[in-house]
This record gives sequence, structure tokens and C-alpha cells, in this order.
Amino acid sequence: MNRLVWDDDHRGPPPPPPARPERPPRGDGIVRIRREVGGRGGKTVTTIEGLGLAPPQLEQFARECKQRFGCGGSVDGFVVVLQGDRRDAVEAFLRGKGYVVKRAGG
Repeated sequence: MNRLVWDDDHRGPPPPPPARPERPPRGDGIVRIRREVGGRGGKTVTTIEGLGLAPPQLEQFARECKQRFGCGGSVDGFVVVLQGDRRDAVEAFLRGKGYVVKRAGG
């Protein structure tokens, strides 16, 4: 009977591997603006995807949009989500920054 009853080894599990920096998905260079309602409790949101920014720059961009348009919002993966239907204002704002913009989803 070779059962371990006590162990003084307090090393614990091995540390996780170092995190690789997230890179934005490669796209076609077009920023897509979409109005969504489904799955959000009936609330309308405007989503912006295809910016090609890394997560820190995406957070900064979302902060700038929220201040400029006076709304709430967040970053979900590589998509900026703004509360309300702000497609016209977002489109003008992005075109002014030099992005190629396309409305998606109707």
C-alpha cells in the first residue's frame, strides 16, 4: 500500500504560458457600421467593426466616440458597440478620419 498521505511540496500547478498580444483580424479595409436590436432586450445599438486597431487603441477609439456622441458603449472583442442608433453621426465621423465606411445589415 503506497498511498500518499502528506506532501510538503507547495509549488502548485505550473504557471500559464505567457499571453500573446491580440492582433486585430485582417479585413478588407472597409469599416462596417450596423444597427442591431436582436438579443439586447429591445435596445438599439450601433456596432462598428473592421477598424483594424489593437485592443488599447480600440478602447481609446470607443472612449472618443462615447464622448463625442454623448452615449454609452463598450468594446466587445474587436467590435465597438455604442448605445442608440448613431449610424449617420458615426459614418460622418469615420469618413472625416479617412476610413472607408459601409453600412451593413440594411
